Amino acid sequence: MPLFIYDISPDGKATPTTDMSPAGAHGYRWFHYDLKDPALPDWARTHLHPIPAGALLQTETRPRCDVHDGGLMLNLRGVNLNIEGPADRMVAVRMWVTDQTVVTVRLRRVFAIEELRQEFEAGTAPTTSAAFVDVLANRLTARVQATVFELADEIDALEDAIHEDDNAPLPDNLASMRRTVIRLRRYLGPQRDALMALAATDIPAGNTPLHRRELANLAMLTVEELDALQGRLTAINDHHTSQAAQAQNRNSYILSIVAAIFLPLGIITGLFGVNVGGLPGLNTPAAFTILCVSMGGMTVVALAVMRWLKWI
Repeated sequence: MPLFIYDISPDGKATPTTDMSPAGAHGYRWFHYDLKDPALPDWARTHLHPIPAGALLQTETRPRCDVHDGGLMLNLRGVNLNIEGPADRMVAVRMWVTDQTVVTVRLRRVFAIEELRQEFEAGTAPTTSAAFVDVLANRLTARVQATVFELADEIDALEDAIHEDDNAPLPDNLASMRRTVIRLRRYLGPQRDALMALAATDIPAGNTPLHRRELANLAMLTVEELDALQGRLTAINDHHTSQAAQAQNRNSYILSIVAAIFLPLGIITGLFGVNVGGLPGLNTPAAFTILCVSMGGMTVVALAVMRWLKWI
């Protein structure tokens, strides 16, 4: 059985029903199914054309908008607000829409549909199936935009931290933010194309082409914003990578200078530390002082040569 069925009259009044026929006497009828409902395949194959029936039953979907036999096959995605998954694991809504029938199928709970149902129960349902599509698409797009704007605010904070302190540490959530942007971009690119195709069609019949074009424009802006966010995250990561490389190079340079200074001193101390006969100064009390002064002089000479060569 569907999760719910409503008959919507032309004045926007919604009435729950258990009638399983695709269309009611007046207005349009909305069926909302769970994809895991075992009765859905038989009902879809009995009452719908095989092509839209197959589109509704697909386990994996991508956003699409296709016209078939006077109806509209529309798949859209929204951000996941369920507790069992992150927002970038988007939820899908599969739709078949005609002037008399609206069928929506979901695998995970879609909060935009839950809000729409509350409006139905309050007696303020969209008066036509075309208006239903527009309202649902608008709600899904608005939630996606809100999620993208939240990401933009977080990235703004990361950039501000870099401007305040060029040596700020690498954020722990940078990798997860990059994955989120990539996943959202993966689905919202096709969704932009689907909404642009929706703006170009008048099935189901409706007088909302300007509204649909505005939705397509918002989807395009969202995708462009995601592209910009992806580039900004890459720039932040490159900045921290460059800072780490510079720090490593600086440390290696300092260690190389120290090694260059102490290498000849180490040779001398090693040479004078061998325990064999014939070493000079064994019977001279001032030999150790002379050796230390000589090594100090060699250090000064080494520093002067490096300074002259502009190594330091």
